[in-house]
Amino acid sequence: MTTVQPTPTSFWNDTGKTGITSWIFSTDHKRIGLLYFYSTFGFFLVGVLLGLLLRFELMTPGHTIMGPATYNATFTVHGVVMIFLFIIPGMPGAFGNLVMPIQIGARDVAFPRLNLFSWWLYAIGAVIVLTSLFTGGGPPDTGWTFYVPFSARTGTNVSLAVFGVFIIGFSSILTGINFVTTIHRLRAEGMTWGRLPLFVWSIYATAWVQVLATPILGITLVLIMAERILGAGLFDPTRGGDPVMYQHLFWIYSHPAVYIMILPAMGVISDVIPVFARKPVFGYKMIAFSSLAIAAAGSLVWGHHMFTSGMSDTAILVFSFLTFVVAIPSAIKVFNWVATLYKGSISLEAPMLFALSFILLFSIGGLTGLIQGAAATDIHVHDTHFVVGHFHYVMFGGAGFAFFSAMHYWLPKFYGRKYAEKPAIIAWALMFTGFNILYFSMMVLGLKGMPRRYYTYLPEFAPLNLVSTIGSWILAVGLVIMLVNLFRGLFRGEPVGQNPWGGATLEWSIPTPPPTENFDREPVVTHGPYDFTKAGVP
Repeated sequence: MTTVQPTPTSFWNDTGKTGITSWIFSTDHKRIGLLYFYSTFGFFLVGVLLGLLLRFELMTPGHTIMGPATYNATFTVHGVVMIFLFIIPGMPGAFGNLVMPIQIGARDVAFPRLNLFSWWLYAIGAVIVLTSLFTGGGPPDTGWTFYVPFSARTGTNVSLAVFGVFIIGFSSILTGINFVTTIHRLRAEGMTWGRLPLFVWSIYATAWVQVLATPILGITLVLIMAERILGAGLFDPTRGGDPVMYQHLFWIYSHPAVYIMILPAMGVISDVIPVFARKPVFGYKMIAFSSLAIAAAGSLVWGHHMFTSGMSDTAILVFSFLTFVVAIPSAIKVFNWVATLYKGSISLEAPMLFALSFILLFSIGGLTGLIQGAAATDIHVHDTHFVVGHFHYVMFGGAGFAFFSAMHYWLPKFYGRKYAEKPAIIAWALMFTGFNILYFSMMVLGLKGMPRRYYTYLPEFAPLNLVSTIGSWILAVGLVIMLVNLFRGLFRGEPVGQNPWGGATLEWSIPTPPPTENFDREPVVTHGPYDFTKAGVP
């Protein structure tokens, strides 16, 4: 029997307060998940706007709408917003909080107050980063990597921006600790490790990376502040420092951070595809173990970002080999997703279309990453637009499209209402088309030799830059249609039942929207998460 709640906007008020205070002081994991969702998606829209401005500047050679200093500041803020305020916290913070506790049969996370504190740290860090744009010497202009010695010498407000990112890092660490403890200690009776949904496995692997890798970023950012404020001379070669040491410290965190961004996305795809192919997932154990393998091996390959920095041939050989090794568990996932689709009863609804797009776009991003993982080819494409295209295929085509799939798949469960399907499919088609026009053109430009981080370029690169900019407009139109349709549907759409997609994981076994404590009584798990027959799903 399905359960529909016609007024789903009460949203689990556990504080006794009203208005915004009932949200920002709530310890309910679902409200905190929505706080993360609203925050990160809002910053995503800011990042998109900045990206459109960058593409508008690159539409023609020379000065189009901004000068070189403004361009540097714009692409720095674009990178900081997208990486630290959207992609890294977005999937674990929003959908990890919303879905993971219910999927393991828990009433909440292990430390609800710490969970709220994590969001507060994220919000405080974001405010500090935004404040840095309008105070001091103005927006930082170093790029999102804050490379020294420039970040130690520039007169822009790098110190405050770095401090804001430092605070956000603590939010990530606390979230990881909370999720690891929750998955270990709060699983329902019968929820063995072999019955965990694959999204939970991906959140578990991500949480360990958050806990173990993020402190390295925190230390590195503190050292930048020490360099700027105290003149420590750790990275400045004029004071006996070594800028390459900064690159090592930064990428020891930032390459594992790629998997903080992509592992939850892979978990979403692993949950969506079996439901819309109406088949149990192929190779459950291998997908689960590959998440752990990615988390472990992904921490060993940072040096492939530094092949042109003058490292030894032995180091290049080792890092190149490890880069190809870490591709294996990702390939296992792609193989198993495709095998799950084989002979499935496939339903091409919006969550599935975004999931299928993820497989193609992430595969392109992964294969082009191997080009950079081989030192011989990396030397030719390093610091060109090829790297920009590759990065966006992984981060936007991967993590971004998976985020959109999760939005369409899970948000109706928590709002109790559904978006219109036809506009969702039109939005997907425009976004998929615009994305490939935008970023594939960038990779071709990189192969032709166009460097990145330049606000102008030679006339020979003009035609493809125009094509790339047109692609950004198509992508933006699709995003607007998706946004309007999704939010209009969630607040005004038709009510949905308990299990609108026919899923077999625990979140689809409780009322829509879920009750405040998720379950009326403790669930007992007797079957796997993708056994549709035993779950009573036709």
